[in-house]
Order: sequence, then structure tokens, then C-alpha cells
Amino acid sequence: MTEENDRFRSERLRKLSALREAGINPYPYSFKRTHRAAELHEKYKDLAADVETEDVVSVCGRVMRERNTWMFVDLHDESGKIQLFCHKSGLPEADLKLLKLLDKGDFIGVTGKIRRTKQGELSVKATGLEVLCKALLSLPDSWDGFKDKEARYRHRYVDMLTNPEVRETFRKRSLAIRYIRQFLDSRDCLEVETPVLQVEAGGADARPFVTHHNALDMDLYLRIATELHLKRMIIGGFERVYEIGRIFRNEGLSTRHNPEFTMLELYWAYGDYNELMDMTEEMILGLVQELHHTSVIPYENVELNFERPWRRIKMTDAIKNETGLDVSSLKTFEEVKEAAQKLGVPIKNETNRGEMINSIFEEKVEHTLIQPTYIIDYPLEVSPLTKVHRLEAGEVERFELFAFGRELANGYSELTDPEDQRSRLEEQARKKAAGNVEAMPLDLDFIMAMEYGMPPTMGIGIGIDRLVMLLTNSSSVRDVIPFPTMRPVLKGNTEE
Repeated sequence: MTEENDRFRSERLRKLSALREAGINPYPYSFKRTHRAAELHEKYKDLAADVETEDVVSVCGRVMRERNTWMFVDLHDESGKIQLFCHKSGLPEADLKLLKLLDKGDFIGVTGKIRRTKQGELSVKATGLEVLCKALLSLPDSWDGFKDKEARYRHRYVDMLTNPEVRETFRKRSLAIRYIRQFLDSRDCLEVETPVLQVEAGGADARPFVTHHNALDMDLYLRIATELHLKRMIIGGFERVYEIGRIFRNEGLSTRHNPEFTMLELYWAYGDYNELMDMTEEMILGLVQELHHTSVIPYENVELNFERPWRRIKMTDAIKNETGLDVSSLKTFEEVKEAAQKLGVPIKNETNRGEMINSIFEEKVEHTLIQPTYIIDYPLEVSPLTKVHRLEAGEVERFELFAFGRELANGYSELTDPEDQRSRLEEQARKKAAGNVEAMPLDLDFIMAMEYGMPPTMGIGIGIDRLVMLLTNSSSVRDVIPFPTMRPVLKGNTEE
């Protein structure tokens, strides 16, 4: 805390003591409100200027601005702003003295009559005043706002208070999740919950967080996906299940990555990836229209058009269109690796042909996919939970949805053959044993579940945070997560 802030806090503490000495509880238990600000603006929208009514209302909220020595106060609640007119013609002497003990940021409750000023501002002419919370820290300057990115993420509650567009982003996030739930529920999908703590962290290629259960004296993992437990529910007799839940992956931070994030996963029996792409288009287009009343929305420097149908293109064709390389004609890992090097693709830890093809795609194609696009038919080697393609050898029935060069969703015709699944997870386990910390474990209980029989199923995962980024024109995932993961500030350091 800076010396200036410390001085302001001391002054507020002085006023807090003065309130208590006057017999006023600065932190009461409740207040009976009759209207929110937006309700008053709607109810009295036709009230003429310079007219005062006999209607008495009670409003409450946070003081965000005062003018003319507290004669005029801007009171904000969640719905908006209402002006207070605090004058000796309406307020008792005790309440006029109480005004002198208020500061910007305090919560108050006011009772008064509705009037509209000569300037046309709807106001409450105060006849009674009550302190609801005395704030001890000052809000940022009302003119400059709260603009420092690091401070905004770290003190998100202040960011929400001082930047209305931030509250609007989180409101749209909530509305988006509500719409998705309603869309799925209306199609007889059942929302369920699966374990966050897991003995085996499977269902994705990611490094998990590890924790320890003292009573059982065993390590457990925070889930990196909900997939394998949702599939167990399909096996258990439910035909359409989904979960919108928090996922945890021990990975780096970026504008598109946060260690904990929100994912929708849906599993639907008796469907395949073709049907799933159709349904995903319908759901996301409906969501865009619900929030924006149009199918074309701005994002950074482009307009994204979500009108159906969306483009669908095989991964091998997308690579060929962008680079001229026909990877389908290259039959060995070494051939693909040599071609990748000629294209300038960095060689990482690829060990087979499919991984190398996927790396070429990620390096050369992914960033070019601006309008909503399905990349379909992935290499088998990078899709251990997906059914083999019914027509194309070496490929699987998988798609990923991209927009503005970013992956939004991953779906496929689910693998239901337990012997094939065991073989692929055993290969993943060998990679993990060789040092690949993101490879999947061999989950023998899941294999056992599959041996009881799993119907043909389509499944998808949609990153809610990245989807909301597009819907709210937000450049960083931190802008759409209320409380993103931050490095702690060391003692003795200042942030601002």
C-alpha cells in the first residue's frame, strides 16, 4: 500500500470511528429496497423534466460519485445508476451530518421521492439515509479508471467495480453457459457431475496436478478431462450426458491458456461425428444470435461469420492447400519428417508419421483458419480415443473446430472397441514410461467398463473460455475468467 493510500485509509478509519461514536452501526444486517435503478428508469421513462412525484421509493447501492458537496450523488447498483438529490429541504439534520462521513465506495440506502430535474436527470429526492457499509480503501480515480492490466487481473473485484465492460463480459459468459444448458436440456441431455479427484488422470494429452489424500495415504490427480467418466455413464445406461466443469492442466500461461478452465463435454449415444458437427453448428450459431442478434460478430480486426454451413476440410487437404505438400503420398515417418524440415517446421518430440503430420498442420495451417472451420479426419496416432475412419486407412473420425486461428472444440466418433482401446492406451502408457508426461495412463477400470459394452457414441469437448473470448471480443483468456491464476506478489513488493 502506498503512503498516499495509507493516508486515505486513515481518514476513512477516522470517519468509521465517528459513525460508531454517533451510535450508528456502519455494517448493518439488511435494507428493504423497493426498486433497482434500471426499474426506476423504466417505470418513470415518461416523467417530464422539472416534475416531482409523491411516489416514495427505497434504493441502495455503492456511492460512485458526488457533486456540489454531496448535494448530488451517483448511486450504482448491479442494474445501473440512479442520481440522489440530498438537500436540507428533504433530509433531517442528522442525515445531513451523516453525508459528511461518507466517501466514494461506501454503500448506502436511501428513501425518497421520485423527481426529474430541469436537466432531465431522474433522481430520488432523499428523505432518509442509512449507511450500509463503510469502505476503508479508496477506489481508483473516477476519470482515469483502473487500467493497469496486471493490477486489474489481480484485484478483479476493483476491475469489475470501475470498468462496466468487464461486468458485461462476465454477464455474457453466464448467459452463454445458460444458453448451452438450455440447448442441451431441450434435447433430453442430462447434466451430471464426475470426480475432480481421480486415481488416473485420463481423457486428454496433458500434464496433471498431483495432490495427496492423507487418510488413504495415496496420490490423486486433478482431472484433465471429464471424458472417461462420462463414457462410463453411457456404458451405465444413460444415452445423453454432459458436464460443464472445471478442468485442471499443469501447463504454462498465455493469452489462450490458464491452468484451470471451463469445459463442456457431451456424449450422445447412437450418433457419429457427422451428426455432431451439425449439432455443434446449430448450437453455436444460436448462441451467437442470442447474445448479438446477428450471425456476424467482430473479433479484433476481422468479422466472424457463423452462418451455416461451416467449412469442412480434411487435415491432409488443408495442409496441401496451404503448403502444396501432399502428406497423404508420404508413407513413412522419415519422409514426412524430411518434408516438414523443408517447410521450416520445428521438430519436437514426434515419434511417428501421424504426430509429424499434426505438427505440420499446427505450424503451417492452424493460424490461417479465421472463419469457423472444421478440420476433419485426423491421423490415428494422435487420436487414441477415436474410432478409425470407416473409409480412410490411418485416419480417425475426428474433427476440431477453429475460428480466428484458435481451437474451440474437439469431437469424434468415440472408440467403442475395448480391445482396440486397450492397445492404444498401452501405447500411450509406453510413451509415458519413456518420459512423455502428457501421455495418457492405462486406465484398466475404464477398459473393464468398455468390456461391458458401449453403444456407438459421438462426443465433444468445447472450451467455454475460448468461446466466450470470441463472443465478447476479448483478446486474452484472462479477460473472460473472473479470477485467473496469478503469480503471488512477494512480500515487500508493490504492484502499482
